[in-house]
Amino acid sequence: MAAPAKPLALTLGEPAGIGPDITIAAWLRRRELGLPAFYLLGDEALIAQRAKELAKTLGAEIRIATVSPGDAETAFADALPVVATGERATAAPGKPDASSAPAALASIRQAVSDVRAGRASAVVTNPIAKSVLYRAGFRHPGHTEFLAELASLDGHLPQPVMMLWSPRLAVVPVTIHVSLREALTQLTSELIVSTVRIVATELTSRFGIARPRIAISGLNPHAGEDGSLGHEEQTVIAPALKVLRNDGIDARGPLPADTMFHEAARNTYDCAVCMYHDQALIPIKTVAFDDAVNVTLGLPFIRTSPDHGTAFDIAGTGKANPASLIAALKLASRMAAANS
Repeated sequence: MAAPAKPLALTLGEPAGIGPDITIAAWLRRRELGLPAFYLLGDEALIAQRAKELAKTLGAEIRIATVSPGDAETAFADALPVVATGERATAAPGKPDASSAPAALASIRQAVSDVRAGRASAVVTNPIAKSVLYRAGFRHPGHTEFLAELASLDGHLPQPVMMLWSPRLAVVPVTIHVSLREALTQLTSELIVSTVRIVATELTSRFGIARPRIAISGLNPHAGEDGSLGHEEQTVIAPALKVLRNDGIDARGPLPADTMFHEAARNTYDCAVCMYHDQALIPIKTVAFDDAVNVTLGLPFIRTSPDHGTAFDIAGTGKANPASLIAALKLASRMAAANS
């Protein structure tokens, strides 16, 4: 895998969560795993303190270097590069405080700014605590929608598409962080078409798949059983499939969701597009819980993230598994190389 020309910009995430822990754990394995160079955006004092606490548990020397993005790649071999955002973070492990939301958001904003300015090749985000952000006035459903706002140009808001990727399965939910009742309201032929077009385009441009095979789920049990268990397959999904096939996209379906995800079925497609959040995320978290990666498609830059939360209960203990972050860093590097 060719290395991208610039390092990856890694966000702090929720300061009281396991973001700092898994970042440090991943950096300690940089040589063993041949990880791409990255730098962490955040409060250098908080990172240094967490590194000091974890050094005893992990039994390793952890060096921190405060750098600029331009010096991060050189520093990476000998120290974890930290690029200061100027936003202080004071939260103790497992205990978010008033500094948590401003520190997390400043890190995301700076990461996007760096990649759009060419200082970084991709954005990799550590987990945020949405409840903490909501209490501070955050008005987006999640990371994905906030990144779309930061990516907007001249008032044009891109359509962000959430993909969960692993070597064994890639899934995309058409509707994302909304209730099931609201998902049924949002689901339209137009939304399915625009989502699948983005998926097909980026599977080719950023994943190197010349002709992606995309499996489209039904909404109802047994894909509606010819209308006897629901009509959305006939009135919403089938018209979308017709448009997509006319576009030349290899889109198959609507398929019963309960038979799409066994091993033999997974071998017949490159990505499964599902109608709502849990329909897509339950199968991938079942088959690839530790190494699935959250990828945001539809943005003018690459963004990946670990597919797990802040794990306040184990923050600062050294018990957090960095596997998903490691997978996110590797995938971001691969996508950046394919896009260069």
